[in-house]
Amino acid sequence: SADLVLETWDLQCESNGREHRTAEMSGQQLVVRRGQPFTITLHFLGRGYEEGVDKLAFNVETGPCPIETSGTRFHFAVTDFPEESGWSAVIQQQDGDLLSVSLCSPPNACVGRYSLILETSTGYQGSSYHIGEFILLFNAWHPEDSVFLRDEDERSEYILSQEGLIYQGSRDYITSTPWNFGQFEDDVLSICLKMLDTNPKFLRDQNLDCSRRNDPVYIGRVVSAMVNCNDEDQGVLAGRWDDHYEDGMSPMAWIGSVDILKRWKNFGCQPVKYGQCWVFAAVACTVMRCLGIPSRVVTNYYSAHDTNGNLVIDRYLSETGEEERRSKDMIWNFHCWVESWMTRPDLAPGFDGWQALDPTPQEKSEGVFCCGPAPVKAIKEGDLKLKYDIPFVFAEVNADVVYWVVRRDGTQKKSTHSSVVGKNISTKSVGRDSREDITHTYKYPEGSEKEREVFAKAEHEKNSLGVEDEGLHLKIKLSEGANNGCDFDVFAVINNDTDEERVCRLRLCARTASYNGTVGPQCGSTDLTNITLAPRAELSVPLRILYEAYGESLTQDNFIKVVALLTEYQSGNIVVAFRDIYIQNPEIKIRILGEPMQQRKLVAEVSLVNPLAVPLHNCLFVVQGTGLTNGQQTKELEEPVEPQAEAKIRLDLVPHQAGLHKLMVDFESDKLRGVKGYRNVIVGPQPK
Repeated sequence: SADLVLETWDLQCESNGREHRTAEMSGQQLVVRRGQPFTITLHFLGRGYEEGVDKLAFNVETGPCPIETSGTRFHFAVTDFPEESGWSAVIQQQDGDLLSVSLCSPPNACVGRYSLILETSTGYQGSSYHIGEFILLFNAWHPEDSVFLRDEDERSEYILSQEGLIYQGSRDYITSTPWNFGQFEDDVLSICLKMLDTNPKFLRDQNLDCSRRNDPVYIGRVVSAMVNCNDEDQGVLAGRWDDHYEDGMSPMAWIGSVDILKRWKNFGCQPVKYGQCWVFAAVACTVMRCLGIPSRVVTNYYSAHDTNGNLVIDRYLSETGEEERRSKDMIWNFHCWVESWMTRPDLAPGFDGWQALDPTPQEKSEGVFCCGPAPVKAIKEGDLKLKYDIPFVFAEVNADVVYWVVRRDGTQKKSTHSSVVGKNISTKSVGRDSREDITHTYKYPEGSEKEREVFAKAEHEKNSLGVEDEGLHLKIKLSEGANNGCDFDVFAVINNDTDEERVCRLRLCARTASYNGTVGPQCGSTDLTNITLAPRAELSVPLRILYEAYGESLTQDNFIKVVALLTEYQSGNIVVAFRDIYIQNPEIKIRILGEPMQQRKLVAEVSLVNPLAVPLHNCLFVVQGTGLTNGQQTKELEEPVEPQAEAKIRLDLVPHQAGLHKLMVDFESDKLRGVKGYRNVIVGPQPK
């Protein structure tokens, strides 16, 4: 019989995209998840396919050097009974000269961009057709995939949700900032694949790198290294923490990952300026979600950066409460990293589940600035020898802080204070805009028997309370919120829990600070040389902090660090207390006018009141929301905004997706920066 000739074909991007939950990426290209069948239609010329006469087979290939032995090339015939282990193709239905075929990859296939080739043969004559390309992703819906996640609500939050909240502020005043992950937006998937093809491991050995792309542990490690540019590896972001961001974007100004990833690609893989921990973590979260690995951004308050691995952070203060010498070990007000969900077949059983990945460049791991994946269970159990980088993350949540007061004569006195590191570890709740506290997944309750066992295993002796407690207690309290532009009071509260009178000296010092622990100039201080505390008495000492003292030196992080030193004359003992005060920005108000509907114009009114005593110049609003705006929209105000006056814009939007979306706003000006706000908008479906 005549040769079988393929005339046209259809990869059915849209219906496959819906089935594979990749519809928003599958406009022009076929995007499917591994282990799950997808259907293509073949249209032959003149006659249909005849079983027994015609033979059909497919080739799939990925990477620059596809080889069967590396799992990057497969040849498989169309059959009625697919094999369990490899790729398969099965005829679904035949209608004249139309044939629909269902193809399926194994659940452990390499992810990435594939080419698909059809081979037909009748008798001895054969032809081959390049049918096109498709992209294969991880599949958290497939029980045999190493990223399988059982709960549908969790899958929808950690893979499909394109917007979220990232926790910042201080342990005493936790704030949330909105973030647009945007993993399904145009071009993001191809940028993520480009990142894999730019990574040094790929450039060193393309075949080996592509063959390992079936493993989320490997991918996570590559992504953690590629999000920062510290290894001259053409990484995505340059980090900067010194409040000088004029030659780039301030880390506080971003409201989403898409803009960052597009800039990286458009400028020839040059690092984008600038990131700080939440920006690194959010971009990594976008890449992982895009590739199909369930991921979330987590925040650790009072996060230790232990450079020498001894689990002790030594801080040195002068008698006036100033940092004496710069220690490389730091305590960050907060630090963000990513958790991704996967199995760990490379480790003993028991370490599957959430893995910590930290793309912020801090310490090298195997010669490269990357961190993780570290099983959260191993951190909790103190199993420091497992892969990867568990000692570093263990220290971030468990290190001891010892404050040494350096006297004028150079002698050092160890002060007393309670353990502070690793508090309120937070992430966005599933399906809700509230905070979930996940501290218990990283550590046992403080002071518990289990905590002692873990520390013994990790050879970590808790010595925060090395000095006998003298019955003097010191706390710093804030009366009401501290608002940017306003003066406010902080109080040192001293308790004498003994039956004797105590005579002390109290020094209080406030300085502007950055979230990574560095401090700026002083903005308030007091020194009371003669405080007499009656037995069992409490005393509250106020310190007024004036806007005119902090306004000029407040960094974009909006922190003021208050340190108190209480010296008891008789014993010479010193008690130290400190508090990071978050200076609140004004609220951004967002009003939606009209009924939000798909493909119908919508007006948003965005406003903010200038709380400062000076006018704001160069004011601009940046607005973004997946499904609501097309990328970012920027509106500049022509006029300065006078004190207590309102900065206001109106914005026309045409929502293109129904459902719940976040409209996110960032406000910038010369004196007030990185002010964030968002509003949930429920868009109704297009009327039929």
